[in-house]
Amino acid sequence: MKFTEMPYTRPDMEAVKAQSAALTARLSEATDYAAAKVAFLEYQEVQKHLQTLCTLAEVRHSIDTRDEFYDAEVKYINATMPEVQEYAQAFTAALLESPFRADFAAEYGDLMFVNAEIALKSFSPEIIPEMQAENDLTMAYEKLLASAQIPFENGVYTLSQMTPFMSDPDDNRRLAAWKANGQWYKDNQAELDRIYDELTHLRDTMGKKLGYEGYTTLGYYRMGRNCYTEADVKKFRAAVVKYLVPVADAIYRAQAERLGKTYPMSYADNALMFRTGNPRPCGSAEDILKQGDKFYDELSPETAEFFRIMREGELLDVLSTEGKQGGGYCTGIPDYEVPFIFANFNGTQGDVEVVTHEAGHAFACWMNRDRIPLDYMWPSMEACEVHSMSMEFFAWPWAEGFFGQDTRKFLYSHLAGALTFIPYGTLVDHFQHEVYAKPHMTPAQRHATWKELMGVYMPWVKLDGEIPFYAEGEGWQRQHHIYSSPFYYIDYCLAQTVALRFWAMIQNDMPTAWSHYMAYTKEGGSKSFTDLLTHAGLDTPFDEACLRAVCEEANKWLSEFDLGGIV
Repeated sequence: MKFTEMPYTRPDMEAVKAQSAALTARLSEATDYAAAKVAFLEYQEVQKHLQTLCTLAEVRHSIDTRDEFYDAEVKYINATMPEVQEYAQAFTAALLESPFRADFAAEYGDLMFVNAEIALKSFSPEIIPEMQAENDLTMAYEKLLASAQIPFENGVYTLSQMTPFMSDPDDNRRLAAWKANGQWYKDNQAELDRIYDELTHLRDTMGKKLGYEGYTTLGYYRMGRNCYTEADVKKFRAAVVKYLVPVADAIYRAQAERLGKTYPMSYADNALMFRTGNPRPCGSAEDILKQGDKFYDELSPETAEFFRIMREGELLDVLSTEGKQGGGYCTGIPDYEVPFIFANFNGTQGDVEVVTHEAGHAFACWMNRDRIPLDYMWPSMEACEVHSMSMEFFAWPWAEGFFGQDTRKFLYSHLAGALTFIPYGTLVDHFQHEVYAKPHMTPAQRHATWKELMGVYMPWVKLDGEIPFYAEGEGWQRQHHIYSSPFYYIDYCLAQTVALRFWAMIQNDMPTAWSHYMAYTKEGGSKSFTDLLTHAGLDTPFDEACLRAVCEEANKWLSEFDLGGIV
């Protein structure tokens, strides 16, 4: 079935509550494992259908945030889902207390109980009002960004449509694009400050209502962190500063030399890797998707079948259109056992990375489409990002079909970008820890904190006030995750470290690398992040030696890569 043909009706939340309550009672009253299992499986079906309807509404709202029907549906879902969560929590509690817990664990693994215990720590009916307000505020943030109309040259553009201009090889045009983009944020800064200030205080209140010091502990529970702690993340951040920041710094110094710029460079100059322009895809949006067909068809039988289903079902919406939410994501539609990819093509190398990155998520979802329990379809967030970031590197042998004459530019910039991203992502994480440790900071103090941390993690950026918003320590406000998914961003950094290990394996032995990737992916969410890595024979990024090895291997490759004829 095509995505447009999938029927949507507003979920009857009162019926969901009633069904959940009845199934909770049946689970609690079951006299043998067979009866308990039937109640459990029926509950899974209720959750599958509810998730399907919510996903359809959310995706269609993302595609056009001006659509009044789906705007109203998402508002309804945001308002009622926290109430439904109370019933989900009751079912979870009954499962944890079941005398047949050992039987469930024997059949489905114990991780479902570990995750259930974490879920109980992250919710109470007492915080429903704050959760509803949080949903409204994050929706307001996304709508504000989607509404952007930025005058530039002889046109008016959305934030996504401005992206190609912001890496234009012409210095004056590129700088003007950054200024125009930054001015839009500056013009809307009062609202951006208001939304985040309210979100920070709401989340702090939620944490304290649940008995925590503030939001940080609750935030980790909400992210489902089941195999590492805040202390582990802090140790990883320190390793990034020790090993990766110097490598990234060298990359930007070499870039400044190629561009004929003085180091450190402005945001606008950091955005241009080569004087002749950043790598760009060599065809239209449809050409990129057709090369995606070729890549996945030749990579493996499983990926061939997966991408054919995605294309035939029109399960990719990738063009940047007016009113469309910014960014990109992958989600699953459980009733139909298919994933969906949402993106905004804009003529940059990011378009290709949608076909590899987001499709990496989608492939993992498709491989685990019939998992029980439903939560095992996806692992935890950092584990999910390994699927996507590693798939980007598996596409390297097919890069010429995507980039043509810009292939060498792409290979260099892709690896360099993976390395330089980690300090930025780690900065995002460190910033959020500071924010939630001091929730009563003023907006100005938050901006000052970001600016100070940039000096630690991104010393290659010149902060001189030349570009509105960005050069004043305020650029964090364009990072969606900081508003909508607190503490998510470090997941990308952990995953990128693992993906770079896959990159190194691919250079030496592609078939072996793919066998490790499949061993990792086939487990879905049935194991924790660190257990998935162990199962697939991979190092953990919390081991300092892992990041050190990544830096050594990648730095060697970059220093030896032939950039002859490319400036």
